[in-house]
Amino acid sequence: MNAVSTQPAIRALIAPVTPLQQNCTIVWCAKTSKAAIIDPGGEVPRLLQALKDQNLTLEKIWITHGHLDHAGGTAALQEATGVPIEGPHPDDAFWIDDITASGAKWGMPDARSFTPDRWLQDGDRVTLGETEFEVYHCPGHTPGHVIFFHRQARFAQVGDVLFQGSIGRTDFPRGNHADLISSITTRLWPLGDDVRFVPGHGPMSSFGQERRTNPFVADSVLAES
Repeated sequence: MNAVSTQPAIRALIAPVTPLQQNCTIVWCAKTSKAAIIDPGGEVPRLLQALKDQNLTLEKIWITHGHLDHAGGTAALQEATGVPIEGPHPDDAFWIDDITASGAKWGMPDARSFTPDRWLQDGDRVTLGETEFEVYHCPGHTPGHVIFFHRQARFAQVGDVLFQGSIGRTDFPRGNHADLISSITTRLWPLGDDVRFVPGHGPMSSFGQERRTNPFVADSVLAES
């Protein structure tokens, strides 16, 4: 697991899980030690041990989108802890309904479908201890994808919308490339070049770095399209 350097309000750990090495993120309110697990794709016992090691109390489960590698462990984690599930946007319900079947197909038999306690919409807020994250609906990779943004810490968890040097795939059912580019340029970029983000896979980056160097959405690339 990799610790993330953030502002005093929050702390974070990145725990790659499942054979697809999806970045599950444990974030917590530094003042209260109340935690959320973002995208528990699997390896639930390992995630529970991480909470124990950090002396954290799990308060929420947050889901960016309904793909198996991001949400496959959600049902088991809720059963183990009793905490509410928040997210994604309801347009991803069909993906969540497919998790059990997808898990059997891809060798993750413990993955199960679930029903969120709260579906999220663009502009919603989610609380964690004494701090708050903003929710942005960013369709394209999936129709109901959301991202979580902590304004004070200049920190975001963006799932499979954006990666260091790449962007999310749009060849899955109900994916849309134009929507994804719009989500990145109209929802993420305005948050600020200084925002550091955890992607769904791979290393962290910043929006500013991607605007300068990303071969798919850099400002110079989009200006030529």
